[in-house]
Amino acid sequence: MTIADDLLGLAELPRLPISPREIERARALAARRPHPADLTDAVITLVERVAADDGDRPAVADDTRRLTYAELAAEARRLATLLEREGAGPGTVVAVGGERGASVIAAFLAIELVGAVYVPADGTWPAARVTEVLTRAGAVLLLDTGRDGVTPALAEGARGAGVRLVRAAEAAGLPGRPGPARLEGPDQPRYMLFTSGSTGRPKGAVVEHQGMLNHLHAKVVDLDMTARDAVAQTAPLGFDISIWQMLCPLVVGGRVRVVGDATAYDSVAFARLVGAEAITIVELVPTMVRLLLDDLAPAPATGLLGGLRWMLATGEELPTEVARRWLREMPHAGLVNAYGPTECSDDVTHHTVTPADLELLRLPIGTPIINTDLYVLRRGNDANNGDSGDSGDSGDGDGDNGGEGDGWHACDPGETGELFVGGVCVGRGYAGDHDRTREAFFQDPFAGTPTGRLYRTGDAVRALPGGALQYLGRVDRQVKIAGVRMELGEIEAVLQRHPSVGAVAVVVQDFGPTRRP
Repeated sequence: MTIADDLLGLAELPRLPISPREIERARALAARRPHPADLTDAVITLVERVAADDGDRPAVADDTRRLTYAELAAEARRLATLLEREGAGPGTVVAVGGERGASVIAAFLAIELVGAVYVPADGTWPAARVTEVLTRAGAVLLLDTGRDGVTPALAEGARGAGVRLVRAAEAAGLPGRPGPARLEGPDQPRYMLFTSGSTGRPKGAVVEHQGMLNHLHAKVVDLDMTARDAVAQTAPLGFDISIWQMLCPLVVGGRVRVVGDATAYDSVAFARLVGAEAITIVELVPTMVRLLLDDLAPAPATGLLGGLRWMLATGEELPTEVARRWLREMPHAGLVNAYGPTECSDDVTHHTVTPADLELLRLPIGTPIINTDLYVLRRGNDANNGDSGDSGDSGDGDGDNGGEGDGWHACDPGETGELFVGGVCVGRGYAGDHDRTREAFFQDPFAGTPTGRLYRTGDAVRALPGGALQYLGRVDRQVKIAGVRMELGEIEAVLQRHPSVGAVAVVVQDFGPTRRP
């Protein structure tokens, strides 16, 4: 069985209930950023081009070893031989387990070579989680990259799923697989990551090769990345940002420094590593950015992080006060607020934070990355939240046939709506979960994109003057108290501005009827 057997085709996705008039308005109001990008090469092909010119150039380092571009390519080809011997091929799913490290990166490139689909199985997961992921993914084998023998949780998880476990060490001495990567087309599924679901059952989001490669190019373009840059890979293997962290520098001849958990979770040790290894680009969740600033104070942070060019914050909302501290204490390193769902190849917006942004209650998440289309839509029967005037539509259609009453409407600038994503970044849906795929993925009615798909994020946003988007929380967090609509996230943002508040969550508690004086 291949991954294609578990995915819905484009024609099987629902049509978005929106009228022709609103389609045209949405097209006119959309945020788009077309950009020429070659999305046909495999990453291993780009790695081998660098190796051909300068094979001794440093490529990847972890806490135990360092690989040049030539060594990385050779290891990937040996692993590809092993994978094919064990039955991996185009469209099959290969799980890679163990700690993040150089071996995982080589394994990803090997999976590209054989045309398979990568799914991570983090060695820190409990065995039950490993079993669930391998079963849901339909993995044909689990490649254990552990250095010190078989990882117990991976072995137990593989047994539970009935999946053969193969050690990466078995590739030693094998000849490298010859020939180019088996890339049948840019829409070929490239990796699968499992996200949490509202039902508690994780969803296996499948991303295409073109979406992954476009995201790598977007980071190169927006961060002005060159062969002189080094990126810290700090994310656990199950997190979407781990993909770009371990691959992006390789497409421009740069370096990846894989950071182990012991260092990644120790702010001072991490800062020392960044300085010692000349790391120039780091991405952390805002909570870790705050801890980094806290733990380096009162000593000047620039002493250890003086060579840092960019800090990217993603994964949760970036508080204004954290951004204010970064701009004050780290003026030499730009701060990027990034936003994006796993289902759309990771980040779909970037925003370089400026001092002017600090006057806002919530920081902008920015404008689209290259070759990404963003639409802000609201339900036709939703009352306006007061940010701008109503669109004036009052049709009586039922939405499913294009009527304007209950279908989706394009939001004017400043009006709150739900973010939809189109473009080359949109993934293929959830493997083996057709119902939840149909809830979030639609046929794109707005543009003839390479994927033809539109993704509903479930996030509330609005367009600020100048076009940048502002994240306002999940769409289901709006409440009504005494007839007044309130955004809990907005209240949280105000409380978060107090310097004594580290974290805040606002909930509504119903104490029953109250007596007015």
